[in-house]
Amino acid sequence: MTETPWEPPAAGTEVEHLVGALERLRTTFRWKADDLDADALRARVGASTLTIAGLLKHLAFVEDYTFTTKLRGEPFGDLWRTEEWDSERWPFTSAADDKPADLYALWDGAVARSRTRLAAALAAGGLDQAVHVSWPDGRHASLRRLVHDLVEEYGRHTGHADLLRESVDGRVGEDPPPGWHPVS
Repeated sequence: MTETPWEPPAAGTEVEHLVGALERLRTTFRWKADDLDADALRARVGASTLTIAGLLKHLAFVEDYTFTTKLRGEPFGDLWRTEEWDSERWPFTSAADDKPADLYALWDGAVARSRTRLAAALAAGGLDQAVHVSWPDGRHASLRRLVHDLVEEYGRHTGHADLLRESVDGRVGEDPPPGWHPVS
């Protein structure tokens, strides 16, 4: 077992590199978000309302939405009851009321479900297969597009988490240290 299992392969297939890039971003995001109390999770930088708590909840939603609704056309079920949403910013704003343990469990659970669903989809048809989500003209996205979109989403929000975490306790760095595992 390597001390940095999140590191993409030095040489591998397209799937290994794409999923490896996603796993590295997920792990780096989780490291930036890890082991914070409620006040630190709600900390903001400047005039922005963005928080690590909001990012955890938003990315948990995006994981479930991507690999449930967009991939297979299925509803999320009760986990994401949309009647609670007052706007599309609801995951960001409602996270302030959530307990840290609940936010970490929500994100960890969504990522675990996504890993299982992505692995099954890759085994069933690879990156070129059409997924449920489509454009008004009837074109369907490919699984490759979904994974690239999620890599982009994590790239954006991991950058946000970098700034937020540094403001909380000074944690900086591109990657978790070798052997890192979530504390919370």
